[in-house]
Amino acid sequence: MALINENYLKLQAGYLFPEIGRRVSEFMAANPDKEVIKMGIGDVTKPLSPAIIKAFHAGVEEMANSETFRGYGPEQGYGFLREAIAENAYQKNGIEISADEIFVSDGSKSDTGNIQDIFGNDNKIAICDPSYPVYVDTTVMAGKTGDCKANGHYDGIVYMPCTVENNFVPDFPDQVPDLIFLCYPNNPTGTVATKAELKKWVDYALEHKSIILFDAAYEAFITDDDIPHSIYEIEGAKKVAIEFRSFSKTAGFTGTRCAYTVVPNELEAFGTDGKAYPVKPLWNRRQSTKFNGVSYPVQKAAAATFSEEGKKEVAETIAYYLGNAKIMRESMREIGYEVYGGENSPYVWVKTKDGMSSWDFFDKVLNEANVVGTPGSGFGPAGEGYFRFSAFADRENVIEAMERIKNLK
Repeated sequence: MALINENYLKLQAGYLFPEIGRRVSEFMAANPDKEVIKMGIGDVTKPLSPAIIKAFHAGVEEMANSETFRGYGPEQGYGFLREAIAENAYQKNGIEISADEIFVSDGSKSDTGNIQDIFGNDNKIAICDPSYPVYVDTTVMAGKTGDCKANGHYDGIVYMPCTVENNFVPDFPDQVPDLIFLCYPNNPTGTVATKAELKKWVDYALEHKSIILFDAAYEAFITDDDIPHSIYEIEGAKKVAIEFRSFSKTAGFTGTRCAYTVVPNELEAFGTDGKAYPVKPLWNRRQSTKFNGVSYPVQKAAAATFSEEGKKEVAETIAYYLGNAKIMRESMREIGYEVYGGENSPYVWVKTKDGMSSWDFFDKVLNEANVVGTPGSGFGPAGEGYFRFSAFADRENVIEAMERIKNLK
């Protein structure tokens, strides 16, 4: 008799974004004459830039020539990309990260979920509330939790509320966690953490021998010079942190899939006997066993983002999306909403009015304005009463969507 992994039965409802897709599809089927503007999921709309496309084509052409054809590549990523990342994303910014500490993958979503493979189920996991749903769902799938309670929290997870009162940067929890998920610039709130705030968490992890799982997928959207782009800007972080970054939102790779994770040589975790073990070899073994690497043309294209032309083009695209976020932020404030984020991030976090629930606001905006966003409660119980708009949209659609929302009764 084949037995299922019953941890999957603990998962509540459907994954957030498929549920949004289901509701939108039902609405569109019932209202084929309505033009729906989608600003819900964080999927980009601008095409890959010319420098990236040129490199992509060159990589494909190499695969068509017997002299330059490549089969299996290194699971950790080709050296040319790992070296480009180390130099441009870290070393040029005064952060000593070497190429051998970088692991190229098909997405930070995959890596933030898969990272738990190398950590035991006795670890206490701390997750912000609200947060990117993958952190919670993959913790449940891995068997590190109990059942879901009436308030939407799972037994076994240490929840860290992120609210207006703490500027959406969590306070230290009552229980000391072993693994700590942090995401800045934050998804979903669009807010950022200062160097002083991150230093508190690094010092905390050093004191308690915890490990911070730092999701920096949106670091390229930071415009404030005082906000750190990497947790490794904090002294001691290489001893206690793993960092996840992505080309998806930075350079439009949502459809081509490329990201990377940094596991420093200094990072250690512990066996039940108290003995310290380096973490990097564990992640290397996991990736070598379960992953065959990102395709050569995609890695060639990713490396082009660090060329002079690529940097310029990527910066222009990011500025475009930040311009969208500014329009949304200012428009929602003009009609009396409390709005957060959207300045160093592509997400705008809006508080609903008059105690309206997140899903009720979703349905109202969809049915009456034909605009799609994301209900805050889908990111955790503390997200109830909030709504997330994504700046990954065409400018004319953003302007039109804001006008429609302004006209809502």
